[in-house]
Amino acid sequence: MTEQTETNKREEREGDGLFESRRGPTPEEVAILYDKSRKYKTALDLYDCVNTNENFYIGKQWEGVQANGLPTPVFNFLKKDVMFVVSSITSDNLKIQATPLAASPATKDLAEPARVLNEEYEAIFERNDIVSLLREFARDAAVRGDGCIYTYWNPDAETGQDAKGAIVSEIVENTRVHFGNPNDRRVQSQPWIIVESREIVRKVKKQARENGSEDWESISPDDDNTYLGQERRTDDKVTKLFVMWKDENGEVWGYECTQKAEIRKPWKLGIRRYPIVWLSWDYVADCYHGQAMITGLIPNQIFVNKLWAMAMISLMTSAYPRVIYDRTRVPKWSNQVGAAIGINGGDVNSVARNMDPATISPQISQFIAAAIETTNSNLGVTAAATGEVRPDNTSAIIALQRAAATPSEITKQNLYKCVKDLARIYLEFIAEFYGKRVIDMETPESLTQQLNDAIQIGLLPPDTELPEEIQLEFDFSVFKDLPMQMKLDVGASSYYSEIAAMQTLDNLLMQKQINIVQYLERMPDGYIPDRRGLISEIKKAMEVAQSAQLGAPTAPTNGEIAVDAGEKEPVQPGFTNLQRKITEGEDVR
Repeated sequence: MTEQTETNKREEREGDGLFESRRGPTPEEVAILYDKSRKYKTALDLYDCVNTNENFYIGKQWEGVQANGLPTPVFNFLKKDVMFVVSSITSDNLKIQATPLAASPATKDLAEPARVLNEEYEAIFERNDIVSLLREFARDAAVRGDGCIYTYWNPDAETGQDAKGAIVSEIVENTRVHFGNPNDRRVQSQPWIIVESREIVRKVKKQARENGSEDWESISPDDDNTYLGQERRTDDKVTKLFVMWKDENGEVWGYECTQKAEIRKPWKLGIRRYPIVWLSWDYVADCYHGQAMITGLIPNQIFVNKLWAMAMISLMTSAYPRVIYDRTRVPKWSNQVGAAIGINGGDVNSVARNMDPATISPQISQFIAAAIETTNSNLGVTAAATGEVRPDNTSAIIALQRAAATPSEITKQNLYKCVKDLARIYLEFIAEFYGKRVIDMETPESLTQQLNDAIQIGLLPPDTELPEEIQLEFDFSVFKDLPMQMKLDVGASSYYSEIAAMQTLDNLLMQKQINIVQYLERMPDGYIPDRRGLISEIKKAMEVAQSAQLGAPTAPTNGEIAVDAGEKEPVQPGFTNLQRKITEGEDVR
């Protein structure tokens, strides 16, 4: 055996330090990694902590307590706090804006690809309902400690054209995600990541058989020792493990198996980023699992519930007046309404009397209210934030609302960072799997010039309308090389930025620093319907005015209105008075 052959075998055996073979892991190796990660989570008491937090969030706050017939009241202020904070850091107006890097060459040439990418982002966000997904994502982080979004490529999704496939994102619980380095919360620096799922045995066997697995028949349901979840039914379920890792070139690989059998052989995912987005509510040093918001508030909830329970016991046992009577004179007492009680002589007043009921200290209700109010105040759930104050001073209320939102500002910024990471993952999938697809694109200037030349020489009728948009085939693989920088506009800031942009454009137009075409081209989308068509019509009128300025006045053609090109812009038929004033540069405010 040659030295080179021994070297190759040694490299194949040692691999990159993760698995014994460079060709990928085996089910036994994955099972060892999975078991090691579960033991780490168990040492953190993660499973029990998550179960407790979920119970307190949904209102099962006396779970496991032997009440022995005593009242078990639940005044679940934790759920209100979580819902309020989660709602305050998520927004319905979330948008991803892709712009070319300023330092990149030929930035102007990247404007159209960036526009195509932004429109595709909007379609992906709508298809996956990212707004609702982010609420669940933030809710998991607040209740379970961590939120996780897993993204994958569905090659069978219909798109309405020849090219099939779509990007799919879904929520995965933090108890089902395992990092290779549990002391590092950075996703992309992990040596490997395992995502576990519970599926029907018949379905997993079918997948393994279709993928050519030799030991698909050995796939069997889990027993009580191999599954640590809440579900106790294991007769038809098996844990499927999907492990991802990066090779020496930074490309992500995937492998599917159970703890005993292979489901799918290793394959390249076609991306260079792990398709995982991870959000910890509060960071914990040297641990990828975070601290949930509810975990530190559970003692407060227990305190309030116990005070209410003891107050109820006191009211039920001593709040009503009791009757004390002389048993030597009245052998038996009846509480029946209107019933007569007969005695044999003696003083009636000395036979029986009412005992005054015990009173409850008012400090109990004060402590309950103070505990809830202090907890809410620390979380920013104040009366001003929830709109429960009397609006006597608007400016003061706004200032109080902004101050109340400050405690959750860091978590909000972390959420926005996760959305940026999600957009970068989407870009990886778009560049790798979209291929060539037909999209609506702005008519190229070269084609517009050809059509104009054809009209001038008589090949086309003079009244031929030039299309503003045409359907072209776009190769999405160009995004592998195009430098893109992700810019995120979120929530109220995007509304403000659009309003500020419109005000600036209005001022520039009124000061005649820009013309109407420049004004419309820079206007944010959605303000004017068919904005491109309007720009095209105005450009035609400007060309007519320009030709009239160079030579003899040109008669109006095709219904156009010829105007003086010295100071005023051409006006098209059908313009309203407001549009005409804007075109002529007058102040319309």
